[in-house]
Amino acid sequence: MPAHLITRRPGPDARSSRGAGRLRAAALGTAFVAVLTPALSACGGDTAAAGGTSTLKWTSSYFPTHWDPVVGGSGAQFRELALTYASLTRTDETGKAVPDLARSWEYNDRGDEITFHLRPGLKFSDGEPVDGAAVKAAIERAQKQKNSALFGDLTSIESVEAKGLDAVLHLNQVDYQIPQLLGQRVLQVASPKAAKNPEKLDQNPVGAGPFTVTQLIPGTKAVLKKNPDYWDAKNIHIDNVELTSAPDASTVVNGLQTGVYNFADLDPSQASAAKKAGLDVFVQPGFNASNLSLNVNKAPFDDDKVVDAVRHAVDREEFVDKLTFGYGEVTDQPFPKGYVAYDPESENAYPYDPAKSKQLLADAGYRSGDIKLNLVIPAEDPQAEIVQSQLAKVGIKVTIKIDKNWATPFFAKDLTFSLYGTTGRDSAAQTLTAHFGPNGPLNLSTPYEPDGFAAAVAKVRETPLDSPDYARTLQAATRAGLESKALVFTYSQPNLIAKSKSISDLPKNPAHIDWTGVTISGGN
Repeated sequence: MPAHLITRRPGPDARSSRGAGRLRAAALGTAFVAVLTPALSACGGDTAAAGGTSTLKWTSSYFPTHWDPVVGGSGAQFRELALTYASLTRTDETGKAVPDLARSWEYNDRGDEITFHLRPGLKFSDGEPVDGAAVKAAIERAQKQKNSALFGDLTSIESVEAKGLDAVLHLNQVDYQIPQLLGQRVLQVASPKAAKNPEKLDQNPVGAGPFTVTQLIPGTKAVLKKNPDYWDAKNIHIDNVELTSAPDASTVVNGLQTGVYNFADLDPSQASAAKKAGLDVFVQPGFNASNLSLNVNKAPFDDDKVVDAVRHAVDREEFVDKLTFGYGEVTDQPFPKGYVAYDPESENAYPYDPAKSKQLLADAGYRSGDIKLNLVIPAEDPQAEIVQSQLAKVGIKVTIKIDKNWATPFFAKDLTFSLYGTTGRDSAAQTLTAHFGPNGPLNLSTPYEPDGFAAAVAKVRETPLDSPDYARTLQAATRAGLESKALVFTYSQPNLIAKSKSISDLPKNPAHIDWTGVTISGGN
């Protein structure tokens, strides 16, 4: 799916208020029954093979639909793809870009050129060198491949020059966001030799990450082993990975209890049961936010009064109370509260006020029941029912339509009314442009863009991340984006993970799953 963000799983997919500073991330899923080989299923413990090797048995609701990172790396599945692909940078616990395949980087004086210096001696799992030419090939493929989900993220990059272990990125604008951008979400680097055949790469992933794929059953299961050539292999203490597509959310806890899995994405509705079962419930910070997407190029949303009526009809607390089970909070922005890009000045600009909503509709010439909308979504979703109920209270009739091929009309900007949830970006500027830019994939109203937004984002890109003005400049860009009539944000939540107590705690890198230093007791 050519999405930069990710749709919700059918069923409760959020969490309730637990402090204003908490971050969270989106959950999506296709439900497959995970089938392990008899030998693995019979183990019942946390090691999948004899001899003391440690095995991670991860069942994931984000099991990749594509293993070509250019196609599948933009949504939440980038966490799974990061098992086998490494990136130029990665994110630390503060959200800052730190070295990964690149050991260092620097900008020129103007800020329109950045050089990444790659670590020496690295190889992809097919033996090809990890060098400047590999980075150049990865970026150019992400920009040009017909089914790329990443081209819109790389518009600042004019060209790439390979100089041995250096990759020099020539930019078409000053852009200090590049190290943040080119991490796990946007540039997971594949072997250029393998990537010459993208369809084959999709079935046989070849990267330079901490693990290599030894078996892949599309949509169902992947088996991986530790990559001894990974640059930080000494800090990877897991020998094998069994990644399976998650079954129904209600069965995951039982699978963890019986040892079929030892690590799983957790629906918030199951968090209490997981805790009672003695499992660790790990809260992984994230950047997500859910929204109502409106197309202002189509009636009735071409009338500002109708858009504002919808804004005032939305009760965000109801989303949190009914969907998040204590792990979420309201947001009226494409970021959770506490994130550097969240703009306090814009908070609650359109408070819940059904009386005002009705008056705006009357001022626009609509009587109760005059406006009838189809809310088009990809699968059953309790968010849709909340939207339907809330808009009914102000006289707007909503019919929920499920279209399994929803992505095609959504990204073609053919829909009038839909829902979306974003996993965000490590680069806040990219999250903003994805939502509010004239060609933003999440802007259902393309080519509409709020006045002043382009200039505000350009100023963000021109501001070094360590500048004392960065936070203020970034929040001003968020404020400019929120003038958009195309999105109404509702709530945000973290990722929830349930794991066996035999697995040590993971680094709390926002939105990422980092296996560095993680151990599984009972292994070697």
